[in-house]
Amino acid sequence: MKQIRRLLKIFALFSFLFFGSCESYVPTGSAGAARFAQAPTDRPGLGTKWGETRRSRVGYASFRRADSTHPVATAAIYYNDAAGIRAMAGAVTWQRHWPLLPAATENLISVGLKDQSGRFLPGLIVDDRWFVVGEEGRRYSIVVRNKTDLRLEIVLSVDGLDVLDGGKASVRKPGHVMAPKSQLKVEGFRQSTEAVAAFRFGPVRESYAAEKYRNTQNVGVVGVAVFNEFGTNPWTGEEVRKRLNANPFPGRFATPP
Repeated sequence: MKQIRRLLKIFALFSFLFFGSCESYVPTGSAGAARFAQAPTDRPGLGTKWGETRRSRVGYASFRRADSTHPVATAAIYYNDAAGIRAMAGAVTWQRHWPLLPAATENLISVGLKDQSGRFLPGLIVDDRWFVVGEEGRRYSIVVRNKTDLRLEIVLSVDGLDVLDGGKASVRKPGHVMAPKSQLKVEGFRQSTEAVAAFRFGPVRESYAAEKYRNTQNVGVVGVAVFNEFGTNPWTGEEVRKRLNANPFPGRFATPP
């Protein structure tokens, strides 16, 4: 009898050690095999984060568009990390200069992305698109140069979001008014008339579009829309004549210095 009690105690102790070491159990076997939760997957490449606050003052100016809903020119700059662009274009040589824009846009403005040291981000042309190469954690800015003698309104978007109000981008929204022959530098999403949240490259899941709207469909592109002022026309008859009469070889012979 004592031996039976001893065996029962040993069995009870063994059961406690075995079963007590597990909080719960899941079925085994192919029919009832457990499927465990997986971490959410992230899109590869870069997005633009809501970065640190930077001082950037703006004022207000009146501007009446010649056409309120149809810009006179548009452009897009696509960005990604080097691996993402190489996957699309193969081996390339990066270039640092103003992007090659559609003809209508190129004659009015120049636009590019610069890094925090003021250098153009390296880029390349894939088909008819301009791509620039970013680096996670690095800050960048959008730089626009007005090449005309007219005032222009420039509407900008990043990842499908308007840079002024952070909402869904639309050409119907107001933009930045540029004086003739001036340059505009936009460093982030505008928080007030005094400050912006810096543009910083980061993982797509950490982009402003993902964190604010849970939508990354348009991550990876910077948009530019150009409006001329009511009563002005960048393509005047005189300008057209100048271009038609442009001489590719104006000098007949070499002259001494």
